[in-house]
Amino acid sequence: MKTGRFVAFVLAGMLLALGVASLMSQELMQQESQVKRPPIPYSNPQSGEQMYKDYCAACHGPTGKGDGPVAAFLKTWPPDLTTMSQRNKGKYPEVKVKETLLFGASSHAHGTSDMPVWGPLFQTTDQSQKEANARVSRLTQYLESIQHP
Repeated sequence: MKTGRFVAFVLAGMLLALGVASLMSQELMQQESQVKRPPIPYSNPQSGEQMYKDYCAACHGPTGKGDGPVAAFLKTWPPDLTTMSQRNKGKYPEVKVKETLLFGASSHAHGTSDMPVWGPLFQTTDQSQKEANARVSRLTQYLESIQHP
């Protein structure tokens, strides 16, 4: 009889421990997802170059080569933004760049979504979707200007 009670007591303790561990794991996952998105600083919306420096250079580097100071801490190394035209048969992929800035990366090759999706984030600093889209357009134009032949 004592053995049966002991086994039941051990099993109950294990189930309780598993339940507590599961709840703690879920809570930690929620906290991690909430911590990733600090408010973005305001940057001049008229200058694609300034927005790049303020929002992109930490990961993609000051010249777009993918060598920013934060790059080593990401799950996937940021791409060299100066070779987007080269990698697209000599044509700058303007629509794809805008879509990535507005909606995030659709390709798993881009890695996890460490990169912020700037469309909604720009709406937090601007008055309208139109202004957020104008920011994305200026940033896209700047990225086109740093392409290597």
